[in-house]
Amino acid sequence: MIKIALADDELLFRKGLRLILEENPDFEVIIEAGNGAELMERMRLSDQLPQVLLLDLQMPIRSGLETAPDLQKEFPDTRIIIISSHFHRSYIIHLIELGASAYLPKNADPNLVATTVREVYDKGFHYSGDVLSLIREHMQNPIKKKPVIPGRDLSTRELEVLQLICEQHTTAEIAEKLFISPRTVDGHRNRLLEKTDSRNTAGLVIYAMHNELVNLTPKL
Repeated sequence: MIKIALADDELLFRKGLRLILEENPDFEVIIEAGNGAELMERMRLSDQLPQVLLLDLQMPIRSGLETAPDLQKEFPDTRIIIISSHFHRSYIIHLIELGASAYLPKNADPNLVATTVREVYDKGFHYSGDVLSLIREHMQNPIKKKPVIPGRDLSTRELEVLQLICEQHTTAEIAEKLFISPRTVDGHRNRLLEKTDSRNTAGLVIYAMHNELVNLTPKL
């Protein structure tokens, strides 16, 4: 069962989204909030934490943009999906750099919403072709972090694991492809996160693309 939180100030939209999500037998919405402050309070008081959070960018009192950094610090295991009525380049890039795992427009097809939630839960991220194009455009700016030098900073096996992570394969799929155990895959992933100073899988993908360590074809 995938445990989900929703944060959106539009009550009608939030309730409708909850109904759509809970049509899926493997989804359970455990937290709802109308702004970032309410969300943080409810997560702190909850006896169980969501694995996936759908977070609106623009909310009164405390927006998603303001709340995301605190969520990453206090609840790093909760994966964030941005939801918004607008495709704000600066907002989306900023949140992706913080570790947001996906972006969904508010007019998205319900099937896409369910797919995105499952992809983020299973693989750590899900970026559409539009978001990947936006990231590539952003890459034209100077890179702040020191680039990893393949062959010196990362081993050949770590680069293989990194490529498969960026292709959105699950841990089990990577283990099968490389003839190693899932535990070994997790070990490689953890070392990659440490070496690249990435917060989570989504951040690792962005770092890999920034430094041209992988070939990644957008999924439309």
